[in-house]
Amino acid sequence: MYHTCLFCAQDLGSNEAIEHFAVGRRLAFDAARGRLWVVCRSCERWNLTALEERWEAIEECERAFRGTRMRVSTDQIGLARVADGLELVRIGDPQRPEMAAWRYGDQFGKRRRAFYGKAIVGAAALGGVIVAGPVMGAISIGGLTSWNLIGSAYQTYRNNRVRAHVDVAFMGRVPVTSYQLTNTLLSWRHEEDRWELEIPRGALPLTQRLFGEVDDPRQTHELMPLSGMAAERAMRVLLPHVNAGGGSRDDVADAVHVIEHTPDVHRLIRNTAKHHGSGLHSRDPIRLSKLPVHARLALEMSVHEDSERRALEGELHLLAEAWREAEEVAAIADDLFVPPSVEEQLARLRGMRR
Repeated sequence: MYHTCLFCAQDLGSNEAIEHFAVGRRLAFDAARGRLWVVCRSCERWNLTALEERWEAIEECERAFRGTRMRVSTDQIGLARVADGLELVRIGDPQRPEMAAWRYGDQFGKRRRAFYGKAIVGAAALGGVIVAGPVMGAISIGGLTSWNLIGSAYQTYRNNRVRAHVDVAFMGRVPVTSYQLTNTLLSWRHEEDRWELEIPRGALPLTQRLFGEVDDPRQTHELMPLSGMAAERAMRVLLPHVNAGGGSRDDVADAVHVIEHTPDVHRLIRNTAKHHGSGLHSRDPIRLSKLPVHARLALEMSVHEDSERRALEGELHLLAEAWREAEEVAAIADDLFVPPSVEEQLARLRGMRR
């Protein structure tokens, strides 16, 4: 049983209400299809479980849901708060728009609020630099230059901050910075009728440090092309970061409309690459970050649901492996902040409790 979010590596919390599944503060379950998710309260993403005891847990969730009066529901989806503050989301047979509103509405909405919160803080900081610069300049001749250098250094740090890691053939796991993420291209190869991702190789050029993108990444950098399964895996990793700004309810509704018309993930990606070209021809590459919001959200929803479909078709061991990796990442992150003396004290206390 795993306790860490697959996507953000945060602790999923625990509950005492479901004996066969003590992980999570919000559980979503579909009794008809035998699906159980733990909803991360940090990033709001749904972690599909790959546990053998999920059937008993689902039955417990069903009994607990029916046994509480504190619930709101439609014909197909309900939300109930049971003992210990645990929240249960019961899935019946909803239409896709209704399911998407429950599954993605909170997630993209939370990202949107966080994004605008950071933007406000950043604007305030920038305003302080603009106002303080001339004041400093009145006192010191080099004041304005110093503030410009500080602003340039901060922007350089932001653009070169590692946001994700992707697997590249013959290179292993490669870090992707904010700059590379912003300039990652989605290309459609007309001759082969296929799509691929192209990630710029290397750091942000010195002449472009104040900007998050360049006019043409193909002319500025050598590109790392990804296709097939490698490109699909990279899309699953990169899209949540590209969509850090989230989306409104209308954006989610538009994304659902796109998926309803093109449910196959490969066809959806190909059509997006083909019809959102940035030049005179539809085959011209386009930055993932420059796609319309609803198109980006549709891609993220589609690749995520496709990975779940594969897991449910017999690849649940992949979920277990992914969860183990998430636990390892969380453990490493925790160890970075816990002094050895504290670890020794915790070990001693654990021994006393036995």
